[in-house]
Amino acid sequence: MAYRRLLLPLTGTASGEAALATALIAARAWGAHVHCLHVRVDARDVAPLAGEGLSGAMIEEMMAATERESGERADRVKALFDRFTAGLGGVTLADNPDTALKTEGPTLSFESIPGREEDVVAQQSRLYDMAVVPHPEAGEDVSSSDALHAILFDSGRPVLIAPRVAPADIGTRVCVAWNGTAESAAAVAAALPWLHKASAVRILASDEYQRRGPKAEGIQAYLRWHGIQAEIVPFKPVTREVGAGLLGATRDFGADLLTMGAYSHSRLRQLILGGVTRHVLENAEIPVMMCR
Repeated sequence: MAYRRLLLPLTGTASGEAALATALIAARAWGAHVHCLHVRVDARDVAPLAGEGLSGAMIEEMMAATERESGERADRVKALFDRFTAGLGGVTLADNPDTALKTEGPTLSFESIPGREEDVVAQQSRLYDMAVVPHPEAGEDVSSSDALHAILFDSGRPVLIAPRVAPADIGTRVCVAWNGTAESAAAVAAALPWLHKASAVRILASDEYQRRGPKAEGIQAYLRWHGIQAEIVPFKPVTREVGAGLLGATRDFGADLLTMGAYSHSRLRQLILGGVTRHVLENAEIPVMMCR
């Protein structure tokens, strides 16, 4: 079992370099290909949003400004990719993700196309084993990360959220956040290659985190059938925050990967009231693999 094709939506430059480094660590581990995809805003999508009361000249001016800003952003993202890949050892640059298979070892490619980012990213992710996304910046509302949520809700694929600072390694010590939900079960299934590769695996469970479904002992037995030995360690919320308690438990274990289900409650409820998913997305300092 291995991850062979990884998609990295490069939405900007703020966390792009750490995401590139995180994706490359995964690619080296699995001999995989990383396809970096930047989706430019299509100026034609602006016109329907302009509304009534604007003249044709005003709409054309808006479209021209959008085209200009989109092009400048695309140039910055491509420059980031070029800087990152300059002088990389043991990595081959490919023109096309579909032909990169002819090359041994990790490979990278870049593509910039126009479209609606959430649609393009969700659809393209379905052709990859996993998507790697940049960490939502602290100054941004995590709920506005269109690429992240598009993949979680509309791709059927797992997402690896890169930390703000690239890790030294991924998947040597793995924590499984278990709460009995379908989402956490999907996350375990998607993480099986990492779990097989890990030197130590810990299942983190909590009464406050548990939902209707099998307890931690059930997933422990499931993993044994896959030849994976994992200990169960309960954790407690920190100042009533389940997410803070979960991240504290991963730090105590020295984990370099956390896998968990995303949005066991609705996204709207977590947006309004907060939640474990939201807290982890905003505060995790290690790569987090999520499934919805």
